Amino acid sequence: MKYRKLGASDLSVSEISLGSWLTYGVGVANKNAAACVERAFDLGMNFIDTANVYGRGAAESFLGDVLSKRSRDSYILATKVYFPMSARDQGLSRAQITKQIDASLKRLRVDYVDLYQCHRYDTATALEETMQALTDVVRQGKARYIGFSEWSPDEIGRAFTVSGTEHFVSSQPQYSLLWRQPEEKIIPLCAAKGVSQIVWSPLAQGVLTGKYGPGEALPIGSRASSETMGQPIRPWLTPTILESVQALKPLAREAGCSLSQFALAWILREPNVASAIVGASRPEQLAETAAASGLAVSPELFHKAEVIVSDVKPGGSRNWISKVRSLIGPRWRRSW
Repeated sequence: MKYRKLGASDLSVSEISLGSWLTYGVGVANKNAAACVERAFDLGMNFIDTANVYGRGAAESFLGDVLSKRSRDSYILATKVYFPMSARDQGLSRAQITKQIDASLKRLRVDYVDLYQCHRYDTATALEETMQALTDVVRQGKARYIGFSEWSPDEIGRAFTVSGTEHFVSSQPQYSLLWRQPEEKIIPLCAAKGVSQIVWSPLAQGVLTGKYGPGEALPIGSRASSETMGQPIRPWLTPTILESVQALKPLAREAGCSLSQFALAWILREPNVASAIVGASRPEQLAETAAASGLAVSPELFHKAEVIVSDVKPGGSRNWISKVRSLIGPRWRRSW
């Protein structure tokens, strides 16, 4: 496993990290989930990402139990705040940040998190209030650094103009061969500001594993076939997308790796990316994804892959985004 510096922080994070969205505490049995966490550590992953809203606290509680058996300085832990935890609890106001960081720390059974992230931008709260509240969290020792997920370039830029506050060190965007929007503005801006990317959905919800064939039945036991975890991937399972992904397989073979490893290595080709967050429902999945760290692939093969998927329109996920918006109310905002 290779490691990269996280923005303008002193954190060194594994190039492949473990996420917990839809899986731990919710979609995967705890025994299997615990085995995944242990395997991740065995493979050199030192960075674990979660959020208070994952399972409405269930993911954090699960991780709190599993990680309590380990020395606190043996892993880097990130969580997030913004999405509704109840009908009254949502957003990035001072009151919510103060309340939610304490609740997260209690569930995680730690005194601090290494990275505290704004899960989205809150249009209902003044940016100055949010930044000062986050700064207080850091200066009280409850978080070492702060980050954001899916903020617009304007929102990012304005955050750096708020005087007397801590600066962000990380950005968590959706980014993959099938979703390249951060490349135009987000990545250049962040690179100039000392902010690294920690990428979510680098395998496009698993589509870039290549296991979903066009016109084929969903593999038994896959995320797409799961009632609890399958919703986000379904808009990506269109014939056009799946056919394009299948066309990538010969390139991966030429590179001497699996398609998953090829897609993750493509993410890691970007210097501003510190880590690619992967999920796992079975421990054996992590050995394959971890092997993408340090993988050398010809830039020519990456270029060919980009050409193959250039006509694929990743907007299929917008249908799911609209559903999420309707479920959690008007304070939700898509910011990329």
